[in-house]
Amino acid sequence: MKKWVLIGLALVVAVLIVAGVRFFATTPGKIDRSQNKIEPVPLSITPAAQALQSTLDVADMHADSLLWKRELLTRSDRGHIDLPRLIEGHYALQVFSSVTKSPQGQNYDSNGADSDTITNLAIIDLQPPRTWTSLLERSLWHAEKLRSFAERSGGRLRLIRAPSDIDRLLADRKNGDQAVGGMLSIEGLQDIEGNIANLDVLCAAGFRMAGLAHFFDNDVAGSMHGVGKGGLTPLGRQVVRRMETLGMIVDLAHASHATVAEVLAMATRPLVFSHGGVQATCKVNRNLTDEEITGVAKTGGVIGIGYWKGAICSTDPKDAARAIAHVRDLVGIDHVGLGSDFDGSTTTGFDASQVVAVTQALLNIGFSETDIRKVTGGNVLRVLRAGIVPP
Repeated sequence: MKKWVLIGLALVVAVLIVAGVRFFATTPGKIDRSQNKIEPVPLSITPAAQALQSTLDVADMHADSLLWKRELLTRSDRGHIDLPRLIEGHYALQVFSSVTKSPQGQNYDSNGADSDTITNLAIIDLQPPRTWTSLLERSLWHAEKLRSFAERSGGRLRLIRAPSDIDRLLADRKNGDQAVGGMLSIEGLQDIEGNIANLDVLCAAGFRMAGLAHFFDNDVAGSMHGVGKGGLTPLGRQVVRRMETLGMIVDLAHASHATVAEVLAMATRPLVFSHGGVQATCKVNRNLTDEEITGVAKTGGVIGIGYWKGAICSTDPKDAARAIAHVRDLVGIDHVGLGSDFDGSTTTGFDASQVVAVTQALLNIGFSETDIRKVTGGNVLRVLRAGIVPP
């Protein structure tokens, strides 16, 4: 009898092990697919648009691809971005954001800071245990992931940490190299865990841009989606000053209107709004008012227009072009660029390989080739290059 009990227990353990292996092998991909979707919109791309695209250095200010358990060096059948698709889209630079905390029931109107879905994702993805309890360690893990991708890419993916990295990348691309630059950003500085010294830790790890808040108010700043939606905290004011000293670009995406106003009033360096839209063409609370657009432009900064409904009220590239045209008409062509929010739990009409759809939409409404070069990459590359130089 004892023998059969032991055999039965062994079988149960074996079944549980197999089930566990299957769960951890398949669940991360299922979550990724459910969060990052493409619902194709009709695209009619002309030979002229294709020809122009092949000469562009596309630069995008925001993607959350590092959040997911995905091999970015090979083409994937899920999500919006991987290196082959970036190359096909003629990207010169992709900014990769570190998402460290996201509230349950995430919405645009009001979220508390007392819940988090990223902890479960860190465990399910079998990330290092240090990331299960520390937001700082989650960002440092994302930096390690991007560094590993770059090291294994054979030079096709290059880390961008200094202006010279951008200069070398663009020179090599001009000579026919298809390399893509990857720069690290942060989506909400809750990951400094209340300690401004951790900002230096993140800078040393390669982060060159940071948003002050994400989907909830934190101890740095109020969020447009938070409960209080206040402005900068005393720590937040120190953070903005320290970022300017370090050569880290301040990103106003997701910040409350009060936070945006306070940062605009104190900024001495170019600011960015990395991903979103404008209220003039899509009246959503996270999008910028004309006054805020003007403020960012006065700092010499740039506004990144996205491709999902929360940014442009559709997933049609023509509506991205409408938002881009509004910024151009309001403050000039030099202050608008691309900020896709690809892989940011968004649904879009196309992926990185099809970003020519935006080029086509801009051609359709009369943008010149010179201005399209600025919008699709030139403006972002100029501002980022200047912003990552310590004063």
